[in-house]
Amino acid sequence: MSFATTRGPKSEERRISPVFWVLLATLVTSGWAVWTGYGSTRFGVFLFVVAGWMVSLCLHEYAHARTALHGGDITVGAKGYLTLNPFKYANSVTSFVLPVVFVVLGGIGLPGGAVFIERSRIQGRLKHSLISAAGPLVNLVFGAVLLLPVGTGLLDGVAPDFLAALSFLGMLQISAALLNLLPIPGLDGYGIIEPWLSLQTRRAVAPFAPYGMLAVFIVLWQSQVNVWFFNLVYDIIELFGVDRYYAWVGSDLFRFWTH
Repeated sequence: MSFATTRGPKSEERRISPVFWVLLATLVTSGWAVWTGYGSTRFGVFLFVVAGWMVSLCLHEYAHARTALHGGDITVGAKGYLTLNPFKYANSVTSFVLPVVFVVLGGIGLPGGAVFIERSRIQGRLKHSLISAAGPLVNLVFGAVLLLPVGTGLLDGVAPDFLAALSFLGMLQISAALLNLLPIPGLDGYGIIEPWLSLQTRRAVAPFAPYGMLAVFIVLWQSQVNVWFFNLVYDIIELFGVDRYYAWVGSDLFRFWTH
């Protein structure tokens, strides 16, 4: 058997999906349109933010899968999780559709976790915790990459609408990381601590896991908790040197249907 034939299947399992390239192309094209003022600015910001959010969702789930692969679950490749194709996720509705709906309806960045990891293949509680932590870490890094150029003045002179779009998308990443780190069943925060809980506790909590993400969205929807939470998010983006005003403007531009 030749080297080429032995490597072929693994190469296919890790080849980046055309779906992800389309999302990335939409992100770049819409970003260029907002930067240059081409076409409708509001619709351009909407496309930029949605495409960027979808790209971050793909990277979030990829991080879970890649960490699981190194932790011992060699099945993630065959499941298509390493291709960055959102349609390969165990549940594309909770991992891809609902998070986009949450952003459109309430400007809430809440990624779902829907890559099926065969936990029995992974030994050691720390590895299990790292797998769960990998997704929110991606959101934090992505958020920093978006916010730092704005906060450090690297993009001074660029169209203000583009800076606002970057700030709003960065704010979504920070909110996604914070929300997903909550120790609530169904979210990655609970996944981080779950390996350290007793078997009895895990069994008692398991039935509530499918509803964790939806419960968080309901609590945040038009409540005092929403105000507290977003004040914290804005405080964090200001640590990057980004005025919260930019994020407010980006959020307003994003909702092109309200004007």
